[in-house]
Amino acid sequence: MLELGRLDDLPSTYRTALASQNLVPLWPSLRAVLPPGKPTPHTQPTCWHYAALRPLLLQAGELTPIEKAERRVLVLANPGHGLEKMQASAAIYLGMQLLLPGEIAPSHRHTPNAVRMIVEGEGAYTTVGGEKCPMQRGDLILTPTGLWHEHGHDGNEPVVWLDVLDLPLVHYLEASYVEEGQPQAVTANGSERGYRSGGVVPSRMFARNDRRYPMLRYPWAEVRQSLQALAADSEDKEVVQVAYVNPETGDNCQNILGYSALMLRPGEQITLPARSPAAIFHLIEGGATLGVDDVSFTLSNADTCSVPGYRPISLHNTSATEPAFLFIADESPLHRKLGVYEVRQAD
Repeated sequence: MLELGRLDDLPSTYRTALASQNLVPLWPSLRAVLPPGKPTPHTQPTCWHYAALRPLLLQAGELTPIEKAERRVLVLANPGHGLEKMQASAAIYLGMQLLLPGEIAPSHRHTPNAVRMIVEGEGAYTTVGGEKCPMQRGDLILTPTGLWHEHGHDGNEPVVWLDVLDLPLVHYLEASYVEEGQPQAVTANGSERGYRSGGVVPSRMFARNDRRYPMLRYPWAEVRQSLQALAADSEDKEVVQVAYVNPETGDNCQNILGYSALMLRPGEQITLPARSPAAIFHLIEGGATLGVDDVSFTLSNADTCSVPGYRPISLHNTSATEPAFLFIADESPLHRKLGVYEVRQAD
């Protein structure tokens, strides 16, 4: 490959003249933005262990009342991007959020899309666009761009969930902002009940409205049941994975990030091919190991990993008797829209 000139090859007077007019020579930095063969990611393989994180999150509840925090969150920041950037990957933000009994996280809406993966606790809820969504472990709840949402807690124990947002991308586009609102009146409950049978949706003739996001809550009990049924009907060599989609269109349930759930049979070991998008793996049940490059993580309940794109990923269920279940978030919809999505076969 052609060896390009360096910036310090140029006379200082020339560099000063360029800078005075806000000009930058491309050739010294060309390989940094267009590396040969494949990208050079900032995202590093990183794991956040819930057992270590949880005491610090509960301590945050003691140190900072909800009135001074609005959202009491510890951000899962990938060191490859710099902790101050608060990014898990180029387009994904992660945060563990705590809500204590009796607390209300006030109503607001924002331009980034968000989802909540419930980690522990009972009695909390999110109200999204007037629909009250109860929170139970493993449930996925959407709070899409522009929809008012607030959180409340009527139970007796702390409730924790994992926030996943496309905040880094929306912030990079200079399109990120929030609006504060008033408490919502609950106008709907349980929209997911209309979509429980595969291939059957509420008739448009009797639809109450033409909502862009018809289903806001994906109960884990039903997702888990789907995974188990799929495993029972598939060959052992097939990966058992389901996607969270818009039940009206079959498209991804949100526009920028994609979400899925994966089951590992007892003792199963699989390798996911190298794909262009970065991904997040969150263990819902069981135990597993995750390997990428020369790094391996042992995952227990609610542990979360961030892995860069263009790397094959190995997963192994550490139990010989029980299945393991993982929630996955990735940048696939964004990559597909941009035309840069690709899958690379092993060399």
